[in-house]
Amino acid sequence: MKRSKRKKSRKLWLKIPLAIILVLILGAGGYAFSIYNNAKSTANDKINKPIDTIDTKVAKQKVKATEPLNILLLGIDEREGDRGRSDALVLLSLKPNEDTMQLISIPRDTRTTIVGKGIEDKINHAYAYGGTEMSVATVENFLDIDLDYYVSMNTDGLEELVNQLGTIQVDNEVEWDDGKYQFTKGSVELDGDKMMHFVRMRKQDPAGDFGRTERQRKVIEGIIDKGVRVGSVNKINGVIDVLGNNMATNMDFDDMQDLLFGYADVRKNVNSYMMQGSGTKIEGVYYYQVPNEEVAKVHDMIAGA
Repeated sequence: MKRSKRKKSRKLWLKIPLAIILVLILGAGGYAFSIYNNAKSTANDKINKPIDTIDTKVAKQKVKATEPLNILLLGIDEREGDRGRSDALVLLSLKPNEDTMQLISIPRDTRTTIVGKGIEDKINHAYAYGGTEMSVATVENFLDIDLDYYVSMNTDGLEELVNQLGTIQVDNEVEWDDGKYQFTKGSVELDGDKMMHFVRMRKQDPAGDFGRTERQRKVIEGIIDKGVRVGSVNKINGVIDVLGNNMATNMDFDDMQDLLFGYADVRKNVNSYMMQGSGTKIEGVYYYQVPNEEVAKVHDMIAGA
């Protein structure tokens, strides 16, 4: 098997399939010379961070052939004096042959084997133990899959990204007031701060984590939709700068362009799923236990079995 001061928002596990967002935004401005150069240098010099766990040469071959891809999305809560933890783990499965994109959320407290440590622990602790390398290896082992790319972004970056775009529009299905913002049913306009409040809420949602997963999907789509319509050169360059300061991936600029042109139709069908299990305490510590049958089901969803 191959394998800045930060705001503390550890309850937020949304945090982004920014690979696709980046592809769309950079591609949209790619033919304006100044934007193209800024995008290319940012992608290759600041964002591109290969890891040993993933053979990027194999991934590039798959992209060139427009084969299905698996991308791990990590939302990182970075704190001073600490490597941080991956508060969001989302498996992005792109199936161009079916024009489908799957977003599979792995609960952060999921108990599994941490590859490289040889212990059973919460899956989000893999990042604290060994960074992106260990997170990728652990997810690959957990789901028995190969990952082609990873994308990580810190919490502040998502808020800054939305603010650079201006606002995003989402369709809200649950009415609530969190003391700072009132969220009415229907179309809601979100700036960065309001978006973070929109995603954090769980207790007032009758669907609990499932409702939060749905709001995650809506925010992701809202960012993508706004990103592809950004027309200002200054705004596009601002978005690129935000990504350059907050994002890391083993994709280079060529990979992003190939994804733009070869995988654009996967946006036609976006499916979201959160892995199912139950909470339990082991020696006083809370874990989320995902049964083997559920792991096998998700493996088949990704592998197309």
